[in-house]
Amino acid sequence: MDSHHLKLNPGKTELIFIPALNSPHLDFSISLGDTLVTSSPCAKNLGVVMDNRLSLSMNIAALLVQAMVLSRLDYCNSLLAGLPASAIRPLQLIQNAAARLIYNLPRHSHVTPLLTTLHWLPVIARIKFKTLVLAYQAVKGSAPTYLTKIFKPYTPARPLRSATSGRLAP
Repeated sequence: MDSHHLKLNPGKTELIFIPALNSPHLDFSISLGDTLVTSSPCAKNLGVVMDNRLSLSMNIAALLVQAMVLSRLDYCNSLLAGLPASAIRPLQLIQNAAARLIYNLPRHSHVTPLLTTLHWLPVIARIKFKTLVLAYQAVKGSAPTYLTKIFKPYTPARPLRSATSGRLAP
């Protein structure tokens, strides 16, 4: 591996055992340096989640959720900024159901670890993130001109240290 300038990362190494069709699943582990790598029912390789039956069902579910649900949740979600939690809650319930669909879990299972594993922000955090990205792009000039014209830098009437803080004027 050194000749190809590659380095093994035992903390990110996953082991998957693919048995014959009717063989039982064996749990075993391999020692890589100081780390013990145990077999898991699924592993991610080049962005594709494969299970031990090579059905790719988790990957297909994740793609469907991304295409059909998350794209709809993210569309114009910065318009939802400032709405009460009661208006955001149905969207959060949809996101929770999508996470449970990917992992094929029952309706009342806890969803926070699933969102963390999927690297998904909760809906309210997604709204804040999208709004902040739009503001950042407008300030830096990479947003459309109609947005760039809205955001003006803060310029005090007299010289102050806060003039260089990067604040925006209301």
